[in-house]
Amino acid sequence: MPAPSPWWTPHVHADRRPFLLGRNRIQAALRGFFAAHEFVEVDTATLQVSPGNEAHLHAFKTQAIGPDGRKAPLYLHTSPEFACKKLLAAGETRIACFSHVYRNRERGPLHHPEFTMLEWYRAGEPYEALMADCHEILGLAAETAKTKAWSFRNHQVDPFLAPERLSVAEAFRRFAGIDLLASIDRSGATDRDRLAASLTEAGLRIAPDDTWSDLFSRVIVERVEPNLGLGRATILDEYPVAEAALARPTAGDPRVAERFELYACGVELANAFGELTDAAEQRRRFEGEMAEKMRVYGESYPVDEEFLAALGLMPEASGIALGFDRLVMLATGASRIEQVLWAPVPETAP
Repeated sequence: MPAPSPWWTPHVHADRRPFLLGRNRIQAALRGFFAAHEFVEVDTATLQVSPGNEAHLHAFKTQAIGPDGRKAPLYLHTSPEFACKKLLAAGETRIACFSHVYRNRERGPLHHPEFTMLEWYRAGEPYEALMADCHEILGLAAETAKTKAWSFRNHQVDPFLAPERLSVAEAFRRFAGIDLLASIDRSGATDRDRLAASLTEAGLRIAPDDTWSDLFSRVIVERVEPNLGLGRATILDEYPVAEAALARPTAGDPRVAERFELYACGVELANAFGELTDAAEQRRRFEGEMAEKMRVYGESYPVDEEFLAALGLMPEASGIALGFDRLVMLATGASRIEQVLWAPVPETAP
């Protein structure tokens, strides 16, 4: 079977071009949305001393060489989050950015090693304001693309309907018959064996070396995500604190955090936080994430000390990261992320 023609072949580009022009129109519309809501568009550096400190995110590493020949490691960021929060500490109150970000070990219909993240932050505003933004943005993208309904992998969604808001605990009960919060105590500590017993009862596989987080993710992937964003978008919120490394606990229940994800057609589109501003707690969480990364993958990333220092000046805020390419895919009817990228990264040789 012959290899597919590259993206720059004229006939391939002709097939992709309607999606790409749709991308441009949606990006222009969103820039107008943020300008109308008095956001300042910012542009952050791609090279950072730390790419992020989540255990299962994988970065690209490079090296800076100074005029004197001294070398220092740098990373392509996995998100502009650290830089954006430093700007909040500097005094900005509403910021938005379209940022190219980089994640290793990721490639597929919905994943690309380089993609565009749309992030925006509201200082002094609750994360419910971000939920309202998401509703408006879905409708704006659909209106701009002139699509009344979105379809992906035989799932449909009406992007103009207000999203359903569903807690993670309720999703576990509804779709897996599992009482998630029974495996978390009031300090946020998790009980692996108790959750494992619940998975066994629900007919889900477990392995002896599965951590609590592994078990949590299995339920999310196998039972919860396939049922989200069907008919209308879903806002899945109140994640366990153990699964929300950069979010503050909710006021009503210290076991869960102010974190939500936005889904449409079973596709995760966005991840939002009521931002954690306690530097000591943030350091503790980063150290825990990097210990887990070292255990699983044999590597870890440095902590950005300037970021932790900036948290001491950062106001209470809410922030969200939206996969812009995925939004364009759903709005334009594309089936693979490469169809909405002007110049995709070449496939690596096997």
